Amino acid sequence: MSCSHPSPQPAQQPAPQGRRFLPMLGLTHGRRSAVTCHLKCADQCSKPAPNVSGNGTFESVVSDLTRRNLLKGAGALAFLAGGAFSLANPLAAAAKDGNNGKGRGNPGKSNPGKGKGRTRVADFEFDAIAPVARDVDSMTVPAGFESHVILRWGDPLFSGVPAFDITQQTAALQAKRFGYNNDYLDIIELDGHARHGATRALLTCNHEYTNDGLMYPPGATGEAELENLRVSMQAVGFSIVDLARKKHTKPWTAVVDGPHNRRITATTKFVLDGPGAGSEHVKTAADPTGTIAYGTFANCSGGTTPWGTVLSGEENFHGYFNAPETPENARYGLAPDSAGYGYEKVDPRFDATLTGGENEPNRFGYVIEIDPHDPTSTPVKHTALGRFKHEGANVHINAEGHAVAYMGDDERFEYIYRFVSADKYREGDREFNKTLLSAGDLYVARFNAETGADGAPTGEWLPLMVGGESMIEGMSVEQICVFTRLAADQAGATKMDRPEDVDIHPITGRVYAACTNNTSRTAEQVDAANPRANNKTGQIIEITETADPLQFTWTLLLLAGTPKDAKVVLGGVEIPVAPLSCPDNLAFDSEGHLWISTDGQPGTIGYNDGLYRVYLEGDKRGTIEQFLAVPAGAETCGPVIHDRDGSVFVAVQHPGEDGEFDAPASYWPDVVKSSPAPGQVSGPRPSVVQVVRKGC
Repeated sequence: MSCSHPSPQPAQQPAPQGRRFLPMLGLTHGRRSAVTCHLKCADQCSKPAPNVSGNGTFESVVSDLTRRNLLKGAGALAFLAGGAFSLANPLAAAAKDGNNGKGRGNPGKSNPGKGKGRTRVADFEFDAIAPVARDVDSMTVPAGFESHVILRWGDPLFSGVPAFDITQQTAALQAKRFGYNNDYLDIIELDGHARHGATRALLTCNHEYTNDGLMYPPGATGEAELENLRVSMQAVGFSIVDLARKKHTKPWTAVVDGPHNRRITATTKFVLDGPGAGSEHVKTAADPTGTIAYGTFANCSGGTTPWGTVLSGEENFHGYFNAPETPENARYGLAPDSAGYGYEKVDPRFDATLTGGENEPNRFGYVIEIDPHDPTSTPVKHTALGRFKHEGANVHINAEGHAVAYMGDDERFEYIYRFVSADKYREGDREFNKTLLSAGDLYVARFNAETGADGAPTGEWLPLMVGGESMIEGMSVEQICVFTRLAADQAGATKMDRPEDVDIHPITGRVYAACTNNTSRTAEQVDAANPRANNKTGQIIEITETADPLQFTWTLLLLAGTPKDAKVVLGGVEIPVAPLSCPDNLAFDSEGHLWISTDGQPGTIGYNDGLYRVYLEGDKRGTIEQFLAVPAGAETCGPVIHDRDGSVFVAVQHPGEDGEFDAPASYWPDVVKSSPAPGQVSGPRPSVVQVVRKGC
């Protein structure tokens, strides 16, 4: 998830009809939607950043970095045919394979079982598309490919649910339909013992937030308005859906009444586990044990674990609660008037200013774990992985067998974290492995000025809790789990430009972090990992773990932006810029290429958001090719690359978000532009899309 950021001099614009007051109107760059900022992150970029610590603004980092230690041998970026570009001679020395030490924090070479019998295949071939104008209201894919919608908001998942009628919505029906604004996505094949033979799969997808201005006819009052709120509470959370297809080259279709079909919503029962569970910080009058929480929402990215469960990060939860005015709440953007969705009108727990409910917001902001293979299982919120605005979590098994999770806290000047499980992965013992994220060590990253033996900048994993003990003076383990941002402040972590997805390369073990943007960073706050003031377009950082479990080296893989106006100079060296903007979600294909989805290009570089392939090795390292672009107003989420099958999947979130119910800004994917039938959707519907080769 990305949202836009303030311009220096806001322009005055009228609020769209039927919407709540939008503080970000006139504060967004270009044509980036103020509605997205309001709904997704509660206008947090119109307010001072909650991180007021003095961490991570080391001017010496900038002055000390030179051509030798940051961009040794880096050449210029050159555009290639079809919208691609190349960075010749990569940064510094080539990274090691990640399996070079015995440290508990070393991510290792690959997940158990994932590399056995691996067959190398030729690159997934396509002709890169050119950038797509921001008013194009359709999916754009390479020549020879076509896109298919697998599921869209409102599609029934169970029999007995009528065809979607946008004028006849109820909470009970939405609880049995595909949710709104899909973000994280995975397609888990169930019968893929033959490499290309899977005909059954599970679609796992979260639903980040809702938009009442597009979901409901305007003018609802009284009980109708309250029912719309209940519908919205059932439209967020998570969907698990059985898929089927006739052969591996054909598109998937959703199976109504599939045996795994399940909706998890804002009212679903969760178990709180880990050191923070049961503490005084998460107990409420409704749950004096502090071990049961209801619902999940504001879910952004996620990850699928080596043992087959699915993770999702609770991100901008602050926009759902009114909360007491305390230093702890302020650090998370919570305030007495921070609720923006109106849930408190139908469920008093969302007004945490009420006596007995003060801790309710502390039960959100975690990584959740769901077992998609068991529709009767109770999902879990893991306090051991910390509480912050989680973009997601991605898990790897390191050389010693521990589960290692990397996480970003998606807000201006927040941090990158690493968790290492206390216990080791057990091959074939799925039930045990489902406990690995319940206890372990938690660290936060500091990016240093010092360079290592290979000339690359170094970094440290600063311990927050290790071996079940607090490493932060004056804070208990329970406090670290619940008020993780405060612990990281005290540890001295580096303030980053909104770290979003942090993912582990399945072959090399290197770690890639997408920092999407930060226009609030001043020239005085620039450092090597965040090298630009007023950073509108973001960067990708590449981290290599070392034999020392507390040390890593790192480099800038790329800076996003435009070659025309986004040049950066560090230590007298001009860093070339890649022609994309606001990197968000990351993925890898079977050959180990990095794929980047974007969120924010319409207002920064003037194009619809898209999905890009990046080569990481050899002479083509740094080459970027655009594979697809999403429709007008949408962001590209949750990329899944099944290149062996010739398939690419994305979640298309908030198409046409600037529009109104009666004046849509997008008609995708149904394209009903005039005289719709009664109840028919005449505006946009967030959807999951599969791109396949034509004629297969």
